[in-house]
Parts: sequence; structure tokens; C-alpha cells
Amino acid sequence: MSNPLKHASATITDGRDRAPARSMFKAIGFNDEDLAKPIIGIANTWIETMPCNFTLRDLAVKVKEGVRAAGGTPMEFNTIVYEGEGPIATITLNRRDDGNMSTAELCEEVRD
Repeated sequence: MSNPLKHASATITDGRDRAPARSMFKAIGFNDEDLAKPIIGIANTWIETMPCNFTLRDLAVKVKEGVRAAGGTPMEFNTIVYEGEGPIATITLNRRDDGNMSTAELCEEVRD
């Protein structure tokens, strides 16, 4: 492992057996310099149809700038968003828990 800060992301970018993963990253615009840095995942629930989440796209851009300034490579990904007020709020909270678990599982799967 060339960069000691890459303890987690090295498992998906370093070594001969990770060449397919690197090719996927390069296909979406990353270069060797990007892949030499720690990859920092940014989960985003932005959606254009809900006012509560509408501004999150702009916020994610600023977060990505901060990750780059700190020496990392940001990787934004969307996650499940639920909208529910009033009588379905309890159901929505349960679904939000499911969505949070799905996001956490995704992050773990990428590392494995």
C-alpha cells in the first residue's frame, strides 16, 4: 500500500487483482493521481422533487471540494430518500431505518 491513509480504499484500488475496479473508476473520470489518494464516500439523498432535499446537491459539491482540499478523492453516491409527513410518519421512519442500513451495507460491501 503506497499511501498509509488509504487503509480502507486500498482494498478496492491497489494490486494487480484490482485492475478491473481501477478501470471502472477510470471510466468515470478518475486518474492514477486520484486513485493514489484515499477515496472518501459521500452519501447524498438529493432529489429534485422534494424541497427538503433539493439543496443537498449544492452542499455535496462543497463537501467534495473539502475532501479534495484535504488530500482525498471524493466519490458521491445516491442513497434512498423517503418523504413522509402526517399519518404515514411512523411508516416512513421505519423505511428510513431500512435505507440507512442499506447505505451502511453498501459501504461495507465496497470495502470487502
